[in-house]
Amino acid sequence: MGDASAPDRLRLFVALRIPEEVKTAISGAQTELRERLPAGGITWTKPEQFHLTLKFLGNVETQRVDSLTKALLSVCLRLGPLHLRAERMGAFPNLRFPRVIWVGLNDAEQKLQPAQQTVESACFPFTAEKSEDRFSGHVTLARVNRLARSEAQVLAGLVNGMEKRFFGSWTANELELIQSELGAEGARHTCIEKVTFG
Repeated sequence: MGDASAPDRLRLFVALRIPEEVKTAISGAQTELRERLPAGGITWTKPEQFHLTLKFLGNVETQRVDSLTKALLSVCLRLGPLHLRAERMGAFPNLRFPRVIWVGLNDAEQKLQPAQQTVESACFPFTAEKSEDRFSGHVTLARVNRLARSEAQVLAGLVNGMEKRFFGSWTANELELIQSELGAEGARHTCIEKVTFG
């Protein structure tokens, strides 16, 4: 018998963890932005939730999570370590009309994008979320709800000033399957499985 209180669906995504020292460096840049921008128009990501999303799955039936984990284990055997760098800052879709402020994550060996596609293929049977047209490794610093034109200009100036900033590098050897629970205080993230590469 399953736990009667357990939800029948979990909101899940697959991500790479970011080390604390890199989170701290990114958080410092986030603080610089916050001090110069209005409090109301932007939702800031909590530093403990900084991560690199490889695939957002949305709601997955709880009974299928074991099969999803096995699929991830199977593809991770083919993946090697990723040597990642957190650098640069920008906005989607652009700085004139920013919706998301990000720090870029990439790797010198061009292995990140193929790794993401491998994870995407493993997740395909478990999600109704469509594939990303063009994967772009990033950490979300903030989501912009509304900004006056003058405020958007301030933001653009600040981001341009950090365009070439370097936040740190590390080697990623595993991915995490993370549950995201939405509540009044925002999302709460819990790692429910870790899968090692190779």
